Amino acid sequence: MQMEFIRRMPQPQELMRDYPVSPELKQRKADRDREIREILTGKDDRFLLIVGPCSADREDAVLDYMHRLAELAGQVQERLMIIPRVYTNKPRTRGVGYKGMLHQPDVHREEDLLAGIIAIRQMHTRILRETRFSCADEMLYPSNYSYLSDLLGYVAVGARSVENQEHRLVASGLGVPVGMKNPSAGDISVMMNSIAAAQSPQEFIFRTWEVHTPGNPLAHAILRGYVDNFGRSHANYHYENLRELLALYGESGLANPAVIVDANHNNSGKQYLEQIRICKDVMHSRSLDGEIRKLVRGLMVESYLEDGCQEVGGGVYGKSITDPCLGWEKTRELVLKLADLV
Repeated sequence: MQMEFIRRMPQPQELMRDYPVSPELKQRKADRDREIREILTGKDDRFLLIVGPCSADREDAVLDYMHRLAELAGQVQERLMIIPRVYTNKPRTRGVGYKGMLHQPDVHREEDLLAGIIAIRQMHTRILRETRFSCADEMLYPSNYSYLSDLLGYVAVGARSVENQEHRLVASGLGVPVGMKNPSAGDISVMMNSIAAAQSPQEFIFRTWEVHTPGNPLAHAILRGYVDNFGRSHANYHYENLRELLALYGESGLANPAVIVDANHNNSGKQYLEQIRICKDVMHSRSLDGEIRKLVRGLMVESYLEDGCQEVGGGVYGKSITDPCLGWEKTRELVLKLADLV
């Protein structure tokens, strides 16, 4: 095996002991877990909005964004439940480049995974304590979920990971909703199979243990568009796509049929301003069809303090260093409009 073993990483229990979550914060997260669960099971007719930076790259700007979002959330709480995106690990198609705060807590320094794990735990804890938000993060590395399991309110499995056996099996044991994205090539049956696997009881090896899971009834679909054989983006958020997904859910027998529409990525062709139009289009589809209204439980939007994106180390505070995002003022206007449309 050609690997250099650098150091033993702390066990999740060790990190939780050294960087604990207070009983008050645990209760706050449990209350939010219940609210999110009731929205996805149809007991609460509010709409989910998963919104935030493409990648959480620096704590100061992320906390600034979260405080603004918390104030806005209070204005729309009767109609929208906001779950912030705080994505701390970033998939890279070619395996190189900025991989998120987990790998590189300071973009001006070399990768340091121990410092990264501590940094992302501290950031998620600060957000919960200061803004009352439990957040969404991507499960890029299933074994790392345990370091944040007492903090996260929502987990996404990305387009590159959704076909992976370990991601599906670990999702079956999480106590929070898991959104399964359609794969980048667009095969919706792959996504449906991943949801079925995540909703089923499973036995497998996890962190050197043989484990059994009960299945996760809150596993659901995320539509994010796809690419064809020539690398061209295609959308799958249109009314016809939602009707097709509804039919597949009807045939599947899966619990709690639900979909979150990702307004960016290949749905927008990474044209971040298109997210505004796409969100309105999805809300229009919900207004036309009662079954679609029940199926589409939320939207996912990439947003930060400043419009667009910049190179790593570009130096503009609150501007994405990965995919381009909506700036704060446009985000605020969109959130208020979505509350009206709900």
